[in-house]
Amino acid sequence: MTYIPDSTRDLVRQRANHRCEYCGLPEGYSFYAHQIDHIIPLKHRGDSEIKNLGLACFDCNNAKSSDVASYDEETNELTPLYNPRIQKWNEHFVMEDGIIKGKTAVGRVTVFTLNMNRVEQVETRRDLIQAGVW
Repeated sequence: MTYIPDSTRDLVRQRANHRCEYCGLPEGYSFYAHQIDHIIPLKHRGDSEIKNLGLACFDCNNAKSSDVASYDEETNELTPLYNPRIQKWNEHFVMEDGIIKGKTAVGRVTVFTLNMNRVEQVETRRDLIQAGVW
């Protein structure tokens, strides 16, 4: 396991506004604490510099694992996953009634690979939207 200083972890959390940078879940509204994600995993020559770190909920981070790409169901092309450091969420995703949908190939492969629309996740999003905390 790679050591990331607490000060760097705090900066990542602040930059992400304490939300998962993939699905948007606010930190503190999940069963497990949010995790620091290596956007480009160490296995693929990523590093632990702040430019390569993101905040991810337990579900997104564990589903992503060391993946960096997948095949898009529409184009059948190998497509990289969403990178919150260089891409804007709203350009690749839209949320409708708690369901996250990919607007682009990047969005579609990310939703698929991270399994973003499990029943429990959608219900949690709907509840948080209704409570006004989303």
